[in-house]
Amino acid sequence: MQSTRKGRWRQLTPDPFTPAPSINHFGVGDNVGNGQNHQQAAVAGDDEAALRRLSESLQSIRVELAKIIVGQEDVIEQLLIALLAGGHCLLVGVPGLAKTLMISSLAKSIALDFQRIQFTPDLMPADITGTEVLQEDRSSGQREFRFIPGPIFANVVLADEINRTPPKTQAALLEAMQEKQVTAGGRRHSLPTPFFVLATQNPIDQEGTYPLPEAQLDRFMFNVLVDYPSQADELEVVLRTTSDEQAVLETQISGESLLELAHVVRRIAITPAMALVATQIARLTRPADAQSSERVRRCVRWGAGPRASQYMVLGAKARAALHGSPVVRREDIAAVAPPVLRHRMKLNFQAEAEGTTVEQIIQEIIHNVDSTLQDSHSREQIAKVLRS
Repeated sequence: MQSTRKGRWRQLTPDPFTPAPSINHFGVGDNVGNGQNHQQAAVAGDDEAALRRLSESLQSIRVELAKIIVGQEDVIEQLLIALLAGGHCLLVGVPGLAKTLMISSLAKSIALDFQRIQFTPDLMPADITGTEVLQEDRSSGQREFRFIPGPIFANVVLADEINRTPPKTQAALLEAMQEKQVTAGGRRHSLPTPFFVLATQNPIDQEGTYPLPEAQLDRFMFNVLVDYPSQADELEVVLRTTSDEQAVLETQISGESLLELAHVVRRIAITPAMALVATQIARLTRPADAQSSERVRRCVRWGAGPRASQYMVLGAKARAALHGSPVVRREDIAAVAPPVLRHRMKLNFQAEAEGTTVEQIIQEIIHNVDSTLQDSHSREQIAKVLRS
């Protein structure tokens, strides 16, 4: 797992378009007779033990969150994937679905510093990043500026109703989310590690809101949809919250352990064939691409950029690790593609007139991606790159 990029890719199958063999628990292909047994190096030795520890730790976190949160298993899984991958999340859902409670409970279970920022129209950038104040040294009488850190100096920052504040204040998050630092008074201040921004957004209200610009939306790894609970889950929520019993969360892992687990995720193996699927899914969202479908060209104004491919692969690695797999599987890419893509695609008026949604287009792309790879005009060029 410590091999260089070039060395790792050279040990893979010579034909990237050949379907990947099945992989057993130790990463060894079943098709050992056709040269595909070297399709990917296994997570071995210490890495295999670390992978097992990662899966057990995250399972204990899910069990702990179940004391507070009823249902929403897919949402919790996507949040854990983002934490392992070091990405930020935008949670979209109507009020009253426990988005804030879910994020704060997750921070408690991992022993991370948590801060909540309620975004309002009068919120200023300094209210988020911090400000400099003039202080006087009583012993010397000298005055100097001192930086007072804002609430963004935490491991987990909840940006509640982020679309209710003007773009000037929203932009204060850009440097922090990308560079993990803030600049105040000409000085740079590093943020604590790990650092995650988990923002919530109400999709219903339009008055008094400021839609997030595309540059900031692209900073979020996932756009997580929080839907209504099922009837059984809603009944359990009512029974729990109207009783006199209160669950107490216990810390499962530390922030340092989370950083160690993130390194394990980076070492999860992925074949060129699976990486090619991820990049092809992202490319098929672009209406100008020669292989995009007629529906995409008709209904999509612009599609996802290369960052979507990166996040898709990284998210698939995290999901594979979450499920105890040492290699990325096809279902991992299919599971992370919708939250990665849904906020990176912009539909036009034609799509609105037809009633076409982003979710429908994403599922169509995932379903048809294999056929576009078989018909690819750049097949030889891609194969040459993967062999190099």
